Amino acid sequence: MKLNRAPAPSRYESIIPMIDVVFFLLVFFLLIGRMDATAPFDVVPATAQTGADMPAGGATLSVARDGALALDGRAILRPQVVPTLTRQLRETPDLLIRINAHRDAELRHVLPWIAQLQQAGARDVVLVVTPARP
Repeated sequence: MKLNRAPAPSRYESIIPMIDVVFFLLVFFLLIGRMDATAPFDVVPATAQTGADMPAGGATLSVARDGALALDGRAILRPQVVPTLTRQLRETPDLLIRINAHRDAELRHVLPWIAQLQQAGARDVVLVVTPARP
């Protein structure tokens, strides 16, 4: 009579199933995790108002595509913008300043003016935008 013996267990266990599980976990955590940096406090982004009329009065700083400037429809050199608006702000402290930039103007031509106008004493600076067409 011949007895069949159970096959001897292999010396090395296959690690392929464990690698599969690790990759599934990796994909799972990549899908559910947030990849952007979050602030340590609640941040609510500003909401653009479209369809509302612009307030009357104030000054308008226009920025061309290449960074050229105009103040209230007249071309102006960069060094003259802040002193001119500072004089206007002394006369009218609540002066509303609009920045009307060409849609293809780079942000480096637009954003520095906000900080400079704030340092000059401007309380309200409005960025003029065009709403997207439905």
